[in-house]
Amino acid sequence: MSTTPEPEPGAPRPALVFDDPLDQQSSDDTDRGWGERPEGGDSAADLKRFLDEKPPHHL
Repeated sequence: MSTTPEPEPGAPRPALVFDDPLDQQSSDDTDRGWGERPEGGDSAADLKRFLDEKPPHHL
């Protein structure tokens, strides 16, 4: 006896896609968000960013 529910007779089955996922551009492939800083930053904003991004072993 199987515990897996049987698919409905008229329901379409999901299609299998055999494309190479490395051929597609990911969000990491763009330069957006890499080290860009907002204009008009002041020393308080720099300190906040430093404290937010500091690794835990630098406490």
